[in-house]
Amino acid sequence: MAAYIARRLLLAFFTVWVISVAAFVIIELPPGDTIDRMYDRTTRTHSEVIAKEMLSELRIRLGLDQPKYVRYGKWIWALLQGDLGQTMVPYGGLGNQRPVKDVIGDRLFTTVALTGFTVLVTWTFAIPVGIYSAVRQHSVGDYLFTFVGFSGLAVPDFLLGLVLMYISFAYFDQSVGGLFSADYAKSSWLEGGLNWGKLFDMINHLWVPAIVLGTSGTAGLIRVMRNNLLDELARPYVITARAKGAVSWRLILKYPVRVAINPLVSTVGYLLPSLVGGSVIVSVVLSLPTLGPVLLDAIQQEDTYTAGPIILMLGTLTVIGTLVSDVLLAIVDPRIKYVES
Repeated sequence: MAAYIARRLLLAFFTVWVISVAAFVIIELPPGDTIDRMYDRTTRTHSEVIAKEMLSELRIRLGLDQPKYVRYGKWIWALLQGDLGQTMVPYGGLGNQRPVKDVIGDRLFTTVALTGFTVLVTWTFAIPVGIYSAVRQHSVGDYLFTFVGFSGLAVPDFLLGLVLMYISFAYFDQSVGGLFSADYAKSSWLEGGLNWGKLFDMINHLWVPAIVLGTSGTAGLIRVMRNNLLDELARPYVITARAKGAVSWRLILKYPVRVAINPLVSTVGYLLPSLVGGSVIVSVVLSLPTLGPVLLDAIQQEDTYTAGPIILMLGTLTVIGTLVSDVLLAIVDPRIKYVES
């Protein structure tokens, strides 16, 4: 196992480097650059001649006049030193020329908290419901969960968010948008220590976006868990154990569930980045302060210094998640062995 993990780590470094190249190239594909997109904003406050001179000097100062491979080399070298550069676009209503660390750091904690809570909700509901649907096949509960599951897969996340917002406004006179109430939206996380009031306020607001983001994933995992467990329950070893008088629930949890859960464990590799990347529209609809809207704005404005690290972060999450899922599979299912070579 140790040799396997070491080989995977070496491959992970190479994969992350390829992702960084792909991210830089994709952001640079559209014609023009960030400076070109700043032209309209600059001409509103300066004459056309002055705007061109200012932006030309800014392009030289940022090195945007250099070849792309030179800019990539400087960008990746700065990343290795922990320098993410400066933003070129005003995010969150604030000005540009802010350190990318600040822009990402402001939303990284909320993104991680929302993603982690969504994963917890997804797995907490998907596994027990999938087991129940398989054990009680063709029952009223099975049909009910099947209907809810297919509905969850069919309804887009952002539409569900809009429906919940309408219900909360129309019938409860409450807002479900955002992750903080007005009293804590502008407050700092560190006020003589951790701001516990802001933390609890965020926890109180997490359930709505977690339901919206986790509905489709939960519905899909329920179907996977149910179908795999049904297949295992029809195996000869389960039928034989039942014939010998083994306790049904203990038999199911000890053997068939451990095998049926394998596909769920293998989804860890793409579950986290898919939640972060797939929450862009939901974050815009629900006004969530996450990395999704920042990434969307950065790509539209070709802000390489902001979009690049976020895309690289998502790719790194995928690589790490895949490695973790492989190790977890070996722990959950003892039949899986990695050949040391």
